[in-house]
Amino acid sequence: MRALLVVNPAATTTSARTRDVLAHALASDLKLEVATTQYRGHARDLARQAALGGAAELVIALGGDGTVNEVVNGLLHDGPDPGRLPRLAVVPGGSTNVFARALGMPNDVVEATGHLLDALEAGSERTIGLGIAGGVPGTDDAEIPDRWFTFTAGLGFDAGVIGRVEQQRERGKRSTHPLYVRQVVRQFLNEPHRRKGTITLEREDAEPVDELALSIVCNTAPWSYLGNKPLYAAPAASFDTGLDVLGLRRLTPAAVSRYGTQLLTSSPERGPRGKHAVTLHDLTRFTLHSQAPLPFQMDGDHLGLRTSVSFTGVRRALRVIV
Repeated sequence: MRALLVVNPAATTTSARTRDVLAHALASDLKLEVATTQYRGHARDLARQAALGGAAELVIALGGDGTVNEVVNGLLHDGPDPGRLPRLAVVPGGSTNVFARALGMPNDVVEATGHLLDALEAGSERTIGLGIAGGVPGTDDAEIPDRWFTFTAGLGFDAGVIGRVEQQRERGKRSTHPLYVRQVVRQFLNEPHRRKGTITLEREDAEPVDELALSIVCNTAPWSYLGNKPLYAAPAASFDTGLDVLGLRRLTPAAVSRYGTQLLTSSPERGPRGKHAVTLHDLTRFTLHSQAPLPFQMDGDHLGLRTSVSFTGVRRALRVIV
């Protein structure tokens, strides 16, 4: 099988030596071309070229969730076509690797490579659904281009946390779970819309859901990990359905304590719940509007401030090796 290995040299948990060994192992079973990313968006460009040129039947992303997101957006630049487009495979090399772990991949790069080679030999693959987020016509964000996401997007609090983490990483800090916890506390202390949210969720044939202070969109479960602990913001979310939403109307100290505890003790059967929690399952299309610009993130990548975002859940969008 002709394959392209897209390597992020800045991947958190892999060294140059490890990447060379993994490439050598993959090349023993594949007709492999290796490309190393050199700038932000390079993985997207490489995957798009592979999809357009037909030079690869498989694109392997070696990196974290950001690298995977870029590769997916490159493969799907002209829209989903699972029967024609190259398959996607992932070797996790980031700090959290939510997408790979949600697919059942080991979180160790060596074990994941062995798992991938076994899956290729067995022909084990599945076609998964993905999400798209973009601008809303008639709003200030109308010109924002559509972008695919694999496991989550968020408008508000969680995106603010990610933005703070990225600022710390730019200052040389390592992306660790304690770093995330510290930024959660700082985001909470500086959150201006804790008592009354500014976000409204709108969809066809349903009443708007308003005054949300936090909105997390999930394409799969778990939503994230704290170390080896999976966190289920929307336990029913799945690669086989549309999009799920967790919204919270209050971020007071009492509410954050309650919902934070529920998230830390969440399971595939039970997630955050309560008077000020809103959960919606298997949505195909909806929009989020905010009365004030709020941070926005997709797959753990902070994308700036938004006031309006449209969401679409697309079933059977891409074939992946599992």
